[in-house]
Amino acid sequence: MCVDVVTVPDPESVRYRTHLDLATTSTAHHAALVQRLLELGATPADIGQGDVPWTVMADPEGNVFCVLEPREVYRDTGPIATVVVNCEDPRAMAAFWGEATDWTVHEVTDEHARLRSAAGVGPYLELLRVPGPITVQSRIHLDLLPSPGDDQGAEVERLRGLGATDLDVGQGDVPWACLRDVEGNDFCVLRPH
Repeated sequence: MCVDVVTVPDPESVRYRTHLDLATTSTAHHAALVQRLLELGATPADIGQGDVPWTVMADPEGNVFCVLEPREVYRDTGPIATVVVNCEDPRAMAAFWGEATDWTVHEVTDEHARLRSAAGVGPYLELLRVPGPITVQSRIHLDLLPSPGDDQGAEVERLRGLGATDLDVGQGDVPWACLRDVEGNDFCVLRPH
């Protein structure tokens, strides 16, 4: 998984529906990572989480992320444990994203779903139930990269068949396609290499 950071004209000022959770391997690692992030300009964040075993932080531009306490499920994910997407219906979202990415659904309930690459490597995609529909655009989104030799247009059509819809964010003539998933979360389909 790659993380791209791009410039956007607007500051983070809304509660968005997607964030990253960082993995730790021990209590000492958790403390050291939080300290390092503070030194890099992150700040503690209160999003109403209450008393939880993980640390909620914001990067220098206000993007919220979490530093998780050590959890066995994330021991082999690398530094990013999971990409978390809030949604109304984790079951429907797991069905869409499982088909869209060909990732394995490891757990699905009415409250939560967890998917991961069929190869069993990298971070998880977690879908957490929260009430209410999307009311704001998120600054964090997924980009899908078709396999080498696949046709981008055919992949976009396949995703539309799964329930994705076209999205115009003023992107103009770009080499990627902008879509929304079944709950309106933005994502892009890149051109295969």
